[in-house]
Amino acid sequence: MSHEDATHGPAPLGSVDPEPMHRAVDALAAALHEYVQTAVGVRAEFGAAEADEDPRVLALENRVGQLNAAVFDALHDGLGMHPDLTSSVWEGDDEEPEHAHDAPEGAVPAEVFYLGFVVADPAPGASASLDGVVELLDEAGGAVAQRLFDGGYEVAEWATSRGAAVEFGDDDLDDELTDDDVLDDAPDDDDPQGGTR
Repeated sequence: MSHEDATHGPAPLGSVDPEPMHRAVDALAAALHEYVQTAVGVRAEFGAAEADEDPRVLALENRVGQLNAAVFDALHDGLGMHPDLTSSVWEGDDEEPEHAHDAPEGAVPAEVFYLGFVVADPAPGASASLDGVVELLDEAGGAVAQRLFDGGYEVAEWATSRGAAVEFGDDDLDDELTDDDVLDDAPDDDDPQGGTR
């Protein structure tokens, strides 16, 4: 739909048929239930890391992503809205977000930002593998950290991980980037890529 039509305009819509939106939500809910059942079964047979990479799990994650997009499209097409329904927010005990970091006294508080990818195995016979994804993202992470630093931001830490978000600590927030810092520390093989900044 064009953003110039009545659906996306400033006037109230009045009567709207919600059925297409409910159908999209129902399809997403069914896929989520199927994901839970499959994940439980896969995890009963394999370790956590193997379960994360199981083709059945990855296929369902891809399907859920597509159905998330279908929910967005149904709401967007029917209401002209741009819903943010795929963010993950963990509420803390106070007003400050749980992921906010305690910055040193006098410093601006820092927060964690995530950019996630669900990457499926390459086609059989391809020379690429999932092992190369971390290396590729680590290179990109170094470039992003440098751009943030060049833009005036204080990048306390950055890392590339596989299978789960990195848990950042608060002890090194004062180790901020300087012009002499090297952006591509060489981590241990078992550690997430990236480094403390």
